[in-house]
Amino acid sequence: MSVRFVEIDWAGRRVRIEYAFIAADRPAAPLIVFLHEGLGSLAMWKDFPQRLCAAAGCRGLVYSRPGYGRSTPRAAEEAWDLNFMHRQAHEVLPALLTALAIDPTRERLWLFGHSDGGSIALLYAARFPDAPAGAVVLAPHIMVEDLSIESIAKARTAYLESDLRERLAKYHDDPDSAFWGWNDIWLHPPFRDWSIEAELEAIRCPLLAVQGLDDEYGTLEQIRGIARRVPGTELLELPQCRHSPHRDQPERLIAAVTDFILRHS
Repeated sequence: MSVRFVEIDWAGRRVRIEYAFIAADRPAAPLIVFLHEGLGSLAMWKDFPQRLCAAAGCRGLVYSRPGYGRSTPRAAEEAWDLNFMHRQAHEVLPALLTALAIDPTRERLWLFGHSDGGSIALLYAARFPDAPAGAVVLAPHIMVEDLSIESIAKARTAYLESDLRERLAKYHDDPDSAFWGWNDIWLHPPFRDWSIEAELEAIRCPLLAVQGLDDEYGTLEQIRGIARRVPGTELLELPQCRHSPHRDQPERLIAAVTDFILRHS
């Protein structure tokens, strides 16, 4: 997977985006766009995107959002707003697709999002209902729960008191940009009322929502809430699995996603 860079105009400046294509030599194959978690990046997916694309016969696009990985970090004074996931779905992802000459109306575009990336996938599918062929969301957030806040507060303590910063530095040019952008907004008191539940009703594409039974960042109400609002949503609730199904249960997840894509292609 060869990493490249492209620039987009966003938030009043030119922003560099780190990205990589998988199986670009199969132009007729469906394209899976991978959307990482709140502390994730292109590199943190490791080899999972390649494994999934190989199994499903798809191409892949993996990228780091602004503030993460090797993409442009947050400016020192920049803080994410309450609508930060909406802006990623409504502004950054469309701008990236345009910069890479990807037309969602012509491509068979699949979204694969984890955690915050899952929420971004849902928001994109709701805003552009005719664009994606389907979406797979792992441990997405549709509202803020006490469990989420408790675990994010624990992450703050770990970042200040353990080697978490050093571990994140392997995957981010500026780990402070990645961590504090995510942590500060989630622990900002007004964010407690954040919800995208009403917006989900605009989604028209096939949807697979996945969550581990031991998820430390959210309860099963997150994906069950999606199913109540998006008819036909398929749920996969995984035992012995925490917040990252692609790490804890990769084989079962790849099998389920491959079956889902093939049935809806």
